[in-house]
Amino acid sequence: MIFSPYTILFFLLFLFGILFLFLFIQIGLITVAFSKIGLTQGQVFSFLIISLIGSHINIPIKRIESRTGITIPEQVWFWGMHYNVPKIRRETIISINLGGAIVPLCLSLYLMLKWGTFIQPLLGIAVVATASYLMARPVPGIGIALPIFVAPLMAALTALLLADGQHAPAVAYISGTMGTLIGADLLHMKDIPKIQAPVVSIGGAGTFDGIFLTGIIAVLLA
Repeated sequence: MIFSPYTILFFLLFLFGILFLFLFIQIGLITVAFSKIGLTQGQVFSFLIISLIGSHINIPIKRIESRTGITIPEQVWFWGMHYNVPKIRRETIISINLGGAIVPLCLSLYLMLKWGTFIQPLLGIAVVATASYLMARPVPGIGIALPIFVAPLMAALTALLLADGQHAPAVAYISGTMGTLIGADLLHMKDIPKIQAPVVSIGGAGTFDGIFLTGIIAVLLA
């Protein structure tokens, strides 16, 4: 058989094209989603940059002693997600993530002031927080895990029921992000000592991905 010397080059170009198309679609969806809640392209770009950089910044706020006598596995599976459990320490550092907690909080407050709506987002937050709290589970050695589609579906449904078409996207974003943060992270703080993770970040690690995707999916669905 005769192989063209350019086969590998064409294959690499094909992979690059697929990757570029994927990134283009992803960025397009993000732009469409955030334009629905009233952000300009410049604001969307700034939000993405701050969120991505901030996702790597954790601000320590408290240290607690982990509970002893709990068997921690080396690997954990939860709702199809695989987690590698790091080496256990007797102390857990609780921190707050800039990109996954503080930035969404600031944006949610901005949207509430911009659209002049307060009751609907607060009700939506309560609904999503309740659902997130009930579905989230502490994963030993890792933190709090939550099925990724619970919060966005609840946020979108709640927004459609509580708000009109103009305000629904903003209500969906606020309900999804803040509801997830409160229900999955804050309300499960009592479970932190028995998790025995070295670091627990509010809005960080896997929670950041969940909160970020929740905001986008909830807005698109609404």
